[in-house]
Parts: sequence; structure tokens; C-alpha cells
Amino acid sequence: MTALLWFLRGILFVILLGLAIKNSGDVELRFFFDSSWQTPLSLALLGALVLGIVLGLLALLPRLIRQRRNLSALKRELAEREKSPPPPPPNHIDLPTLGV
Repeated sequence: MTALLWFLRGILFVILLGLAIKNSGDVELRFFFDSSWQTPLSLALLGALVLGIVLGLLALLPRLIRQRRNLSALKRELAEREKSPPPPPPNHIDLPTLGV
């Protein structure tokens, strides 16, 4: 299974490398205040991908921190419960029998 996964990754890499080589033309990125930057198309797309990943991870960060905080609180609570003695068993009260 691992070999198949690496084989598929290799095929994907070759396809993406071919796509980058075929689209190596320059593009001009225009920014504010009449500034511009010329770069190959594949580099511009890679930059957009990296920027999207970084922004996605930054959006996920608050939830991740909150979940880790909750997990550590639950672990502390579990450790405290394991330290304390178990509760006594419940008292069984004999109910009166009817006419027996």
C-alpha cells in the first residue's frame, strides 16, 4: 500500500512538473500605486497556493487552541478522578413485600 501511494505521488509530481514547464511564460502582477512584478506563471500560482494554505491555517488556529485547552482540562479532570477513591456502592433498601 505504501509503495502504491509513493507511485501515485511520483506520477502527480511528474504531471505537475510538466504543467509548470509548459506554462513557464511570464505574467505581470500589478499592485497598488502603479507597482508591478513580472514572474513566471507557475511561480505566481505556487505563491497563491502557499498564501491560501497559510490563511487557511491561520483561520483554523483559534479552534485548534480551544480544542487543545479543552483536552488538557479533560485530562486533568480524569487524572483527579483516578486519584480519588471510588464512590461507595449504593445502599440497597429492601422494599416491603406485599402479603408474603
